Amino acid sequence: MPGDASSSDAVGGDGPARRALVLVENLSVPFDRRVWQECTTLRDAGWTVDVICPLGSKRDTEREVVIDGVRIHRYPLHAATGGPAGYLREYGSALWHTARLAHKVGPVDVVHACNPPDLLFLPALWLKRRGARFVFDQHDLVPELYLSRFDRGEDLLYRAVCALERLTYRAADVVLATNESYRDVALRRGGKRPEDVFVVRSAPDTDRFQPVPPEPELKRGKPHLLCYLGVMGPQDGVDYALRSLAKLRDEFGRTDWHAVFVGGGDTFDAMVELSGRLGLSEQVQFTGRVPDADLARYLSTADVCLSPDPRNPLNDVSTMNKVLEYMVMGRPMVSFDLREARVSAGDAAVYAPANDESGFAGLIAQLLDDPEKRAWMGKLGQERVNGPLSWRNSQRALLAAYAAACGDRAPVAAGRRKRAGRRPLR
Repeated sequence: MPGDASSSDAVGGDGPARRALVLVENLSVPFDRRVWQECTTLRDAGWTVDVICPLGSKRDTEREVVIDGVRIHRYPLHAATGGPAGYLREYGSALWHTARLAHKVGPVDVVHACNPPDLLFLPALWLKRRGARFVFDQHDLVPELYLSRFDRGEDLLYRAVCALERLTYRAADVVLATNESYRDVALRRGGKRPEDVFVVRSAPDTDRFQPVPPEPELKRGKPHLLCYLGVMGPQDGVDYALRSLAKLRDEFGRTDWHAVFVGGGDTFDAMVELSGRLGLSEQVQFTGRVPDADLARYLSTADVCLSPDPRNPLNDVSTMNKVLEYMVMGRPMVSFDLREARVSAGDAAVYAPANDESGFAGLIAQLLDDPEKRAWMGKLGQERVNGPLSWRNSQRALLAAYAAACGDRAPVAAGRRKRAGRRPLR
């Protein structure tokens, strides 16, 4: 891996500030926490940062806004419905708005495109032809996401998303991988050189996530609180968690718990319905998305947190944000045995055999009966998040990646803006 880079390296020493344009399609900013941390890291290193992303539904609703020195340009976007045709409409609209707003932003030194989908290489190529360098921030392995989400096998659409991934790798000057598994894919499947792939791990904001005093009333009269935090999509395993809770009740005779599921997503309504069919409505609460203050209350009160992502082609090699957020709040967790879950959580989690709901339930029961182990696991998780998994390490990798992308080139954006200001003599 390349070495460290200071902020002066990243902006070209004492020369003019460089300009970065960050492209996001699947979340608004600053709601996308990883992207927001990257933006503020670049800002602090002296970069001028613009972001193009969709409008949020309940937050991030301004079309254009400057937040903490980062200018954000947002566009309306309707999430895909109705199968492949819905995705074509969504992605076509996103690409059109992204190109329109990129033209408005003007010349940049780096275009930083975040997937999914693997389509933002198209506006990135347009900007590359105007002198920008392309940093590909690979949040997800889209071929694995396709296999895990849609259960259609390696059909024509799967081959299409593989082709788009190859084109994105080919266009990128530098790749940001969220973990070593993703880095290996960039090297092996993407054909990238080792010196062009940087591991920039996602990490919770330890200033934003701080434990607060527990509130026993959140347990709804039960001795214990179980908590799930995260997206509720087809591949996220909320159904596994609910079936495990039913087994905790039926196979282990445990009703001394209340569970809260925090978050939203495509399967939210289906999960509420499944909870009812399993007879869990009295013990399981669905909050939807909640403000940060309420999230801190639930996590600080939880005795055990749930990370039920089943093993599939995507989850086994992905780093789950919820795992890191449980750890920063000092919560022990139960997870299925996934490769990257072990890398992130280590002994801060206990691991059931992959997709084994009875095993998952049994580990919950064991932790509920062992408060000393829970405390030890929670402390260990906090130490890992504040040590080897901290955002400080990711900041250094991010700035090193930008320095490698830019090399010793003079700032393109500043030079073009200066030339653009000159008027021909008449």
